[in-house]
Amino acid sequence: MQTDPKHAPFRDVPFPETDIREYLAADGALLLRAAMSLGAYPERMTEGLLHWAAAAPDRVFMAQRDATGGWRKYTYGQTLEAVKSIAQALLNRGLTPETPVAILSENSIEHGLLAFAALHAGIPHAPVSPAYSLRSTDFVKLRQCIELLTPGLIFVVDGKKYESALRAVAGKTEILVVANFPENLPATPFENLLKTVPGPAVEQAYHNIRPDTIAKILFTSGSTGPPKGVINTHGNICANWQQIRQTIPFLADDLLLLDWLPWSHTFGGNHNFGLCSWLGGSFYIDEGNPTPAGIAATVANLREIAPTIYFNVPRGFEELIPRLKADQALRTMFFSRLKLLFYAGASISQPVWDALEALSVEATGQRVVISAGLGCTESSPAALLCAQKGGFAGLLGTPVPGLELKLAAAGDKLEARFRGPNITPGYWRQPELTARAFDADGFYCTGDALRFAAPGNPNAGLLFDGRITEDFKISTGTWVHVGALRAQLIAAGAGLIQDVVLAGESRPFVGAIVFPDIHQLRKITGLDTAADITTLTTHPAARAALQQVLNDFAQRSTGSSSLVQRAVFADFTLSIDAGEITDKGSINQGAVLASRAATVERIYAEREDDGVVVVLERE
Repeated sequence: MQTDPKHAPFRDVPFPETDIREYLAADGALLLRAAMSLGAYPERMTEGLLHWAAAAPDRVFMAQRDATGGWRKYTYGQTLEAVKSIAQALLNRGLTPETPVAILSENSIEHGLLAFAALHAGIPHAPVSPAYSLRSTDFVKLRQCIELLTPGLIFVVDGKKYESALRAVAGKTEILVVANFPENLPATPFENLLKTVPGPAVEQAYHNIRPDTIAKILFTSGSTGPPKGVINTHGNICANWQQIRQTIPFLADDLLLLDWLPWSHTFGGNHNFGLCSWLGGSFYIDEGNPTPAGIAATVANLREIAPTIYFNVPRGFEELIPRLKADQALRTMFFSRLKLLFYAGASISQPVWDALEALSVEATGQRVVISAGLGCTESSPAALLCAQKGGFAGLLGTPVPGLELKLAAAGDKLEARFRGPNITPGYWRQPELTARAFDADGFYCTGDALRFAAPGNPNAGLLFDGRITEDFKISTGTWVHVGALRAQLIAAGAGLIQDVVLAGESRPFVGAIVFPDIHQLRKITGLDTAADITTLTTHPAARAALQQVLNDFAQRSTGSSSLVQRAVFADFTLSIDAGEITDKGSINQGAVLASRAATVERIYAEREDDGVVVVLERE
């Protein structure tokens, strides 16, 4: 008799007791903070590297596939040796906090070595989204980042691959390349830095680092304007590592990660890679990604590497689930050591959550704990974490130790505002943005709305209640709460809808641009992998499926603000240049509406459009 996943026991992993205290701020807003005080944490981000290089020098720190398909590995001892050499080379070049290191390339061992060397020498580094170099056609966002940074060194792994981007932005700045040097463009071999003999200047630079020393400059997507350079200090990130460790203490137990998330993003870089270095874990670089093409590399890696914790964005789990269902050996390997599944970047749907629990029970007889949180680049990143068994999709948890959460009234919603040692001091060379980002009490204003999972009980956690800036009014004056409506429509799609952009500001009704799940469309239409997105979305069966979703959704709506009257499938590719999508796969609502005005007009056109699905009148 098969075990009902909802009745199966959880894997035995400990969480501390949740004890959240409520206070009133001077302005009358509600303040929440954990009763648990924040423990001591390092002043410098490479203290963990020094510790583990002495305590476990032969332990694998980083590993990456080589040209033969094997794993090229760097131990903690080897990493520290290389970091000291590179740090000396950076100091020899006279790099300072005003001339950071710009890293344009994807995750790699060399990227990691250079990043830690900069950290060890007290020189800021800025890992810039590779999409700005590889998926852009005009390099506008890349230019904006480089002009703001004024870097003293620009690094890429593959000079040929990044040649066009380098020609667009490098100017006279020294270029550092690992392999495949660009033609007629001077570049320094990375191996030259590895040959540098470290001297006493490296140790002195390390000891000069203080908690307020700038560690990283991380660029936000900049979808509504030029990218913003968020400053993360050594103290910000180290404090956040301690906050995470106290909330999820078993992270420190035999930590092994296989991870693709880009280090140019705070989740991949600060949370996963950085935390791993401090806790003495082993980090296997996954060169896959959550796309139909990239998932094959991830699956191949998961056949060999059994992570103890697995981090991903919702789309990554969606791509992985059908492979786990179809392959018992993969499923057994994946869940064999797994203690926690953690998603971030967007909210996961309940069907995806349920599928992961069912697969865990099928593989082990136990439910793996699934968790999430709320954070941002400005909070380094974790601000809220869900530290409990038996949660559900969308539960964000409670404030981490040492962080104050202010819930400030914003219309009929509550905006989340953060204050604590992990919060950024501001934006790189953008004082006007810094001034606008904080309220009078020094809280960072996130623009995210939250609500209590159980009113009157803060220990039950909080739920995401949308982005305040995304909400709009239709022409009747009725507010549409985009975050909640989007989540409800995705759930109603039962696998058909991957994401949604909602339209309707100053319009008579709410419309939707629907981004379908390609796997589901192929099942519905019976078309194979040769069919492109246009063929799939124009198929009568696909249109009928969307019609049914809209009709069923309309039966449950309670008024114009919760009724999606018209929808159209997105049959286009999202643009990184227009800011429509980030390198972690999340969609920006405002950017899509601005750049896809013609698609929006199709939804609201008076003349009937065969591609637009109109909800049938409710009975």
